[in-house]
Amino acid sequence: MSSKHAGDLMIPLDKYPHIPYWFTLQQALAEFDKTILGIHGRQSLPRALLVFDEKYRLLGSIRRRDILRGLEPKFLKTMAVPSRRLLFDIEADPNLVDFSTGKVGAAIKEQSELPVSEVMVPIVTTVNFDDHLAKVVYKLVTHDLSMLPVLQDSKVVGAVRSVDALHEIANLLL
Repeated sequence: MSSKHAGDLMIPLDKYPHIPYWFTLQQALAEFDKTILGIHGRQSLPRALLVFDEKYRLLGSIRRRDILRGLEPKFLKTMAVPSRRLLFDIEADPNLVDFSTGKVGAAIKEQSELPVSEVMVPIVTTVNFDDHLAKVVYKLVTHDLSMLPVLQDSKVVGAVRSVDALHEIANLLL
């Protein structure tokens, strides 16, 4: 396997999107919407934002699906699944659900004011700047992650994504 290390593959923290834990879901959405990552001559959208506290300690990450889950209106969470399915049966009536108006839209707007700390995912593992690509891949796979924070001297210095690890492996194999 390549002699590449996490530090060679990572996106530096100053270029990787990150937010404070008190940001709202709406603010996190705005961060996702405006961020395009450029690394190794390729551009992509982030799958997760890192979440920090006031002292720049890493608390967790928030993925796009976490935001979607957080935006789910409270009244839907209490409904039985069959009832929820009927509410969104757009095959029966494509005009049934209009997110911009009505009860659902108002409830989503209300949920968008939740802080990201309520739906973020705690960090389960990290890699060190000098960790070998094999260790990066091992941690991505065993923890089913698409991104790992990279530490140097116990501080977050960047993030390595599964897509970048895979790209490096493709360079070796192809």
